[in-house]
Amino acid sequence: MTVAIAARSELNEWVSCRRCRSLIYTKRLQRSLGVCPDCGYHSRVDAHQRFAQLLDPDSIELLDLPVHSGDPLRFVDSKPYPQRFAEARRSTGLNHAVVCAAGTIEGNPLIVTVMDFRFMGGSLGGAVGELITRAGEIALERGIPLMIVTASGGARMQEGAVSLMQMAKTSQMLGQLDEAGILTISLITDPTFGGVAASFATLCDVIIAEPGARLGFAGPRVISQTIRQTLPEGFQTAEFLLAHGLIDAIRPRSELRATLARLLANGTKGKREPLGAGDGSAVITTPEQGARHYTDPWEAVQRARHLDRPTTADYIGLLLDDFEELRGDRLGEDCSAIVGGLGRLGGLPVMVIGHQKGHTAGELAARKFGMPNPAGYRKAARLMRLAAKLGLPLITLVDTPGAYPGVEAERSGQAIAIAENLRLMAGLPIPVLSVITGEGGSGGALALAVANRVLICANGIYSVISPEGCAAILWDDPAAAPKAAAALRLTSLELLRMGVVDGVVPEPDGGTQADHVAAAGNLRAALVEQLRELLPLDPAELIADRRARFRAFGTEQERQS
Repeated sequence: MTVAIAARSELNEWVSCRRCRSLIYTKRLQRSLGVCPDCGYHSRVDAHQRFAQLLDPDSIELLDLPVHSGDPLRFVDSKPYPQRFAEARRSTGLNHAVVCAAGTIEGNPLIVTVMDFRFMGGSLGGAVGELITRAGEIALERGIPLMIVTASGGARMQEGAVSLMQMAKTSQMLGQLDEAGILTISLITDPTFGGVAASFATLCDVIIAEPGARLGFAGPRVISQTIRQTLPEGFQTAEFLLAHGLIDAIRPRSELRATLARLLANGTKGKREPLGAGDGSAVITTPEQGARHYTDPWEAVQRARHLDRPTTADYIGLLLDDFEELRGDRLGEDCSAIVGGLGRLGGLPVMVIGHQKGHTAGELAARKFGMPNPAGYRKAARLMRLAAKLGLPLITLVDTPGAYPGVEAERSGQAIAIAENLRLMAGLPIPVLSVITGEGGSGGALALAVANRVLICANGIYSVISPEGCAAILWDDPAAAPKAAAALRLTSLELLRMGVVDGVVPEPDGGTQADHVAAAGNLRAALVEQLRELLPLDPAELIADRRARFRAFGTEQERQS
């Protein structure tokens, strides 16, 4: 077994972890998938070990893809490049720094390319770029996902500009997979730097990293030697990247197979199970039907804000199977006030995105009281585009006082982020279903609610401004909030009467806060009923339906309805 972090004893029975220096019995290290049982440090494993760890037994089909490896520069450092290349082949038993295979993970087929750091530091040369590109083309031909496992110091210097061109070649291959709607996954292992980080490693739909794996364009030594900048603790590690919204998740090796299986099952085209039949009565569609749910407007405001109402995370846990949260805006931030990811609703893969508040003071503070900053809306936009690429229905759960109003949010383009979401949602070629589960506060709510069907829970509210804000501006008296609430007609039945929402989801006695399970059951029935109507529509019909819905507001057609 190749163990990059461990120094072997003469008898090859014990290894020493290079992080904690613990002595580990070799067979124990093998059983732990190359992870130190004392400190959790993830060692480097070679390509064939990686296939064995990730793919189903007896499913591995190594792809025989003959490629040419040249010496375009006739490069010589301490030895000629051809000699260095030949030595790498002899020492590793590999032909190149990447190995490609087809296989399955829990029965889900995919193409996998694994970089091997032992082979010239996993550097990206012409042959490596060609192999990764061909693997992607095979995934395209077969219509199955592509996963790339990275371990590289970057582009191969000995091949000069030819190695640089591999960044563009592999990137355009991933663009073709995007156009075909094929899921791509990147598994970042330590280290992944330079041209690999700045191309295929970070262009995949989902980016997962092993604990402690480092990823970046410029390595720490380059940064310190060129601009003399002192780097913060943990810089470029997986944990740093996750906190800054650059990757979706960190998974230890023991959890990788299960995580990948869920992603593949939810994100592979053709894996769709029919929704169960319904009785068509899960949603209130006329004010007369909902008369018993009438609530005084100010009382509705209090109920919508109740701390015990189910949050998006609560609903996800009760509604979806095999949910995998996807994080980050890929631009440097992850907003905790928005959560989203892939899951299955009654066997149907869906993308769910929603505002996230909390039930305690600590949770509310950590989630910014459900008020997203621009990174939250950009994360939502990224997941919306992924849903569109994969052809998955999009469900959004809205519960926010409004977009975060701070200085940093304005500096980062809060208005622009909201506006871009409105435009994006209007043109998504998939079924889009939004539910106001609590507060629908102004543009911060609408940025997740440009949908084919907009529902609201019976005690939810939806308004251009909070009653308190309206009272302060128009009455010059915050105490006039109850009067403002009535004037704004923000209750579910008033919104239904105006056509702002298409239906009302009944709540259990005492409100959703009284019985989360019953509330989730009502919401599930409503979602299934609405999706059953939308799923038969083709992309053009879905877009036309959504645009017509919002085009009507403020017109003679809307007044007459």
